[in-house]
Amino acid sequence: MSETTRPSETRRGLCLVLAAPSGAGKSSVSRALLAEEPELHLSVSATTRQPRPGEQEGVHYFFRGMDEFLAMEARGEMLESAEVFGRRYGTPRAPVEAALAAGQDVLFDVDWQGHRLLRAALPQDVVGVFLLPPSLEELERRLHGRGQDSGEEIARRMQAARDEISHWADFDHVLVNHDFAATVAAVRAVLHAARSTGPRQPGLPGFIDGLLRV
Repeated sequence: MSETTRPSETRRGLCLVLAAPSGAGKSSVSRALLAEEPELHLSVSATTRQPRPGEQEGVHYFFRGMDEFLAMEARGEMLESAEVFGRRYGTPRAPVEAALAAGQDVLFDVDWQGHRLLRAALPQDVVGVFLLPPSLEELERRLHGRGQDSGEEIARRMQAARDEISHWADFDHVLVNHDFAATVAAVRAVLHAARSTGPRQPGLPGFIDGLLRV
């Protein structure tokens, strides 16, 4: 069999959505996944806020003025978007669709609402993984351990965590982050399994015809 007939070469990429309440380890798991999975790339969001020192256009964010951002939303050029503290954030459609067509997987760090909007926009391409803390007591301990937030801010984050957790059933996979290495391995297993599904491999029917051809 020649290399050109391998079905994996025409694999369609997927959108891996990793969501979790603040403090459950989502950022650390995301960094580990990106380090260990060369075909996985972090989605770059668009924002109306100003760049911070060291941030680069197209690397950290796509920086857009409010009028331009709203126009992109009106033209359907955002897969999902939301307002946070008076600024707009969203996922441009074109880069994601180009990556999927090229067989590249895209990692999304969004909340349950972003996951729901992405699934509505790309229903065949989204795989959702929700991370849970071992307990709310452990989650609060981790938030205090950061030493970055006031007691009032931690209380707000804990209430937000309860709301986020209540949407766990929206996701394909739910993992309790007891052990970091085990959690990363489990998310990688989800990613690898999703890559091999039939719909992800449009070249598979032709490959099978070749196998069965007498």
